[in-house]
Amino acid sequence: MLTSPHPAVEIPALALADFVLEHAREWADHPALVDATNGRVVSYGRLADQVDRVAAGFAAWGVRPGEAVGVFSPNVVEYPAVFLGVTRAGAVNTTINALATADEAAQQLCRVRARLLVADAALADRALPAAAQAGVEIFSVGAMPGATRVEELLERPGQPPSVAIDPATQLASLPCSSGTTGLPKGVMLTHRNLVANIAQSLPGLALDADDVVIAVLPFSHIYGQTVVMNCSLRAGATIVTMPRFELEAFLATIEHDRVTRAFVAPPIVLALAKNALVDGCDLSSLAQVFSGAAPLGAELAEEASRRLGCPVVQGYGLTEASPVLTLVPRGGPNRPGSIGPLVPNTEGRIVQPGTLEDVAPGQAGELLARGPQVMLGYLDDPQATEAAMVQGGWLRTGDVVQADPDGWLTVVDRAKELIKYKGYAIAPAELEALLVTHPAVADACVVGVPDVEAGEIPKAFVVVRDELDPDALLAWVAERVAPYKRVRLVETIEEIPKSPSGKILRRVLAERGTAADPNGNTPTHGEAVRERRDSNPRPPA
Repeated sequence: MLTSPHPAVEIPALALADFVLEHAREWADHPALVDATNGRVVSYGRLADQVDRVAAGFAAWGVRPGEAVGVFSPNVVEYPAVFLGVTRAGAVNTTINALATADEAAQQLCRVRARLLVADAALADRALPAAAQAGVEIFSVGAMPGATRVEELLERPGQPPSVAIDPATQLASLPCSSGTTGLPKGVMLTHRNLVANIAQSLPGLALDADDVVIAVLPFSHIYGQTVVMNCSLRAGATIVTMPRFELEAFLATIEHDRVTRAFVAPPIVLALAKNALVDGCDLSSLAQVFSGAAPLGAELAEEASRRLGCPVVQGYGLTEASPVLTLVPRGGPNRPGSIGPLVPNTEGRIVQPGTLEDVAPGQAGELLARGPQVMLGYLDDPQATEAAMVQGGWLRTGDVVQADPDGWLTVVDRAKELIKYKGYAIAPAELEALLVTHPAVADACVVGVPDVEAGEIPKAFVVVRDELDPDALLAWVAERVAPYKRVRLVETIEEIPKSPSGKILRRVLAERGTAADPNGNTPTHGEAVRERRDSNPRPPA
């Protein structure tokens, strides 16, 4: 059994907003949030007022404890007030990727039976049809036809409702995750889960009021939600929000706002290590770059560290663990390539994926984790919950790791089938379910294939009914999914390999993913892929 080398921390029995903003009134004039696009500042005192007013406004509108509220927005300074205000009203956030299509957003709203949707006006073209499809009313940040503006709530004084919250059982967040396989599921995270993970993470993150944190990781993603937003606010740091990642603007923001901490995903580390734009910027304020959401190789971490003149470290987690399970502590030794030791109050086991028997010391196996940050389970899906949780409260991570004698872990492989594109998690089953609705596709399998820039890209193997234009198929998929989910490569094949039980044998096709096809089937359409590849790396969402 693995244990954390760090002392156990106290997990206070507080609701999430009470814990995150416990000292906000003491820091009333200190900037909590700064909008990188226009310099607008929200102080801690103002943020505390806004959270109360959002809670009061939603309660007066009719939102009841336990009901879900969709939040569909890029990173804006109003986001934390909405998120924490929802929890203070006793309701539950379901955060929606700002890149989601209208159909994807509607599906998530329906999956969690949302009461209403809060959306940024910039997403009106998708938010309005999503709300209509899900049958929910809509509040907007900024002007949106037919929507009540959140700003009206922020300017209207009001007392938040007196709601009794049991942190151990009441949900605060319902993000969607594909788990280790399959279609997205609602992850039930309680107030205690999130409070615990903040308390577990802060000793290693060592954030404080002198830190300026750049928020380019989306708050809709559990990494951005817990580490960037809630940990920073609990610590009294200043968060500089960016609605999207663009390298030039990212670098300019670090320079202008004297950012000290950058929480990013590996594609951004790659840009920091290699892009020529970095040479023209003063990034000397950076004290640390922290990478997560996908494995970061040792060589790339060291190259970026040398170029930036600050440590580049990483951590590890998953939505089902709120998310942080391990991290490399600030100010201590760094072992490039390692995800660090377990955070406090966390136990781990390394097991054989098939038998779940513990492996010998030093051997690789699937990581199981147990701690107060582990989810209650998946919403309305006991079968998936049972598959994810092992007797005794152990969460199956689906990742193969190896531990050194000091308990520092390194990810060596993924047992899970998710594709990690620039830090985004893509469920192959979701793309396969879409592909087989195309009239020319009889069957499909999607795998991840290695890519220098993105880490992995989705490749589709398809069995066709009749003639198929691969470029047209790529475009057809692109119209129906968020940009990061687009299939980048396609190859026709005579038959999808399956087990006797009918399960797709993705590993068989993954092994041949980029190899020349000896049977003469349609080759990979690399030119079409290059035309559709994003020009900038993006963080996970």
